[in-house]
Amino acid sequence: MRKNHEIDYKIHGEEMQCLEVELDPQETVIAEAGSFMFMDNMIEMATVFGDASDRSEGFFGKLMTAGKRVLTGESLFMTTYTNRGGDKQRITFAAPYAGKIVPLDLMALGGKIVCQKDAFLCAAKGVQIGIEFQRKLGTGLFGGEGFIMQKLEGDGLAFVHAGGFILERELRAGESLRVDTGCIVAFTQHVNYDIQFVKGIRNMVFGGEGLFFAVLQGPGKVWLQSLPVSRLAAKLASYSGGGKEEGSILGGLGRMVDGI
Repeated sequence: MRKNHEIDYKIHGEEMQCLEVELDPQETVIAEAGSFMFMDNMIEMATVFGDASDRSEGFFGKLMTAGKRVLTGESLFMTTYTNRGGDKQRITFAAPYAGKIVPLDLMALGGKIVCQKDAFLCAAKGVQIGIEFQRKLGTGLFGGEGFIMQKLEGDGLAFVHAGGFILERELRAGESLRVDTGCIVAFTQHVNYDIQFVKGIRNMVFGGEGLFFAVLQGPGKVWLQSLPVSRLAAKLASYSGGGKEEGSILGGLGRMVDGI
């Protein structure tokens, strides 16, 4: 039996998706600041210090939780949305950029998911949003996501967002997958996360894929994205300076100078 709130949902759209959550009376959904789109009249919004779960931590416990959220680049506060009416009410959250919203049933996934720092969108009340430190020094320094990733714990529904198309892979025990570090969205708790040098000097220097792969080893599930937001931002930045004439010799020379 679930301890977290049970919520119903529907995902709308293709490239720019939004998530509609249906709340029964007194049900609550928690979300990161900035994801709200619109809601029915009887839903009450409240700002909460920390991760907005049901844990009784006391003041210092909440302070520590809020501090951990800052380490992952999130706000000190989260927002809760509770149905105070007598009938079902709906609220909709918008994805921050083009990509897919992925529903994760934590009860079916062993009660814990590790995900990239900015992947979390919203969850049923009771789901705990914390941080996951990478235990290996090399993974923390060169793994692309640093020492700190997010972890989602509980037995309710949580929703993450990532760029482009999302691919889910099931890894058997001992099976491994080499991945661009920015393409990792999330993985279950028994998946081992490590890094590996790209072999060959020419591959390192001229391959354009960086010096390291992320290595994910099963058993467990992994979710991968085709368009990391960092890659999208870098590509947009390459066109923002102006002065390069696309489709001309000048455009080609400009890209050579910029290393694009």
